[in-house]
Amino acid sequence: MPFLHRPQVQKLAALTGHLDCVYALAGTSGADTFYSAGADGMVAVWHTDEAAQDGALVAKVENSVYALRHLPDRNLLVIGHNFQGIQAIDLAEKKLVFATALPPAAIFDMVYSEARQRLYVALGDGTLAILRATDFKVESLLKLSDKSLRCLALHEERGELAVGGSDWRLRLLDADSLELKQEWEGGTNSIFTAGYSPDGRYLLTAGRDAHLRSWDVAAGYAEHRSIVAHLFTINHLAFSPDGALLATCSMDKSIKLWDAETLALLRVVDKARHAGHGTSVNKLFWPGRQNRLVSCSDDRSLAVWELT
Repeated sequence: MPFLHRPQVQKLAALTGHLDCVYALAGTSGADTFYSAGADGMVAVWHTDEAAQDGALVAKVENSVYALRHLPDRNLLVIGHNFQGIQAIDLAEKKLVFATALPPAAIFDMVYSEARQRLYVALGDGTLAILRATDFKVESLLKLSDKSLRCLALHEERGELAVGGSDWRLRLLDADSLELKQEWEGGTNSIFTAGYSPDGRYLLTAGRDAHLRSWDVAAGYAEHRSIVAHLFTINHLAFSPDGALLATCSMDKSIKLWDAETLALLRVVDKARHAGHGTSVNKLFWPGRQNRLVSCSDDRSLAVWELT
């Protein structure tokens, strides 16, 4: 059902402690714990119910971190350590349990397939790395482009992996065989973020050209909608746990909330109206409470928002 009312947004907390830009957020729907990382190499854990408290350090790595993935069933946090590889932290023991070297490049995104017991990793040298989930050893390295692979989206039921890159292209792979099923130009510049709608009917993408696009899965990924959604680069998109809202964030310093079904704009969250971030907003995460949203920014802070 489309949203009937525009949600009101209140800033609950500004979370500080990172010493440089914050690029990555991770967590699991249904949990109020979430994780952050960025240019300072620090990986921290936070609790939305204790927003006034400082985060706790989970790990410190040498280089910046653009990608995190929480695996709740194994209580692991997987860190994409730029130019080093994948590191998995046991959150109960707070210790490193797996480390896998990858080609020396930035790690822009990771998605995990529970059904296939695989971790897919998008690298800055155009390589897709496929790792076994049991021990995070490399199954294969697939060179897809001469440009960076920037984002991944997994459709578990269809067994399809969508890959967006800095070559402006979207690639659709069979998640099992890794066969290239389809390839097309998905924008007029780099594609930075991708995600399937909660009902699996659409693939949504966005990036440097500031357009939000939806692709009809059943119609062979034909373009369904294209919206000029922000003034500058769209860094990330994320659906709320109940599937009713879509949030986008941008280099234009704003967060926008959309009706997930109609893509009607419902609310703009920015510095002037909501004491929002002062620089680029890089990543979004919806914690366990469906009326809360977390954002992170180049301004070194995270923010917790409550929607009513």
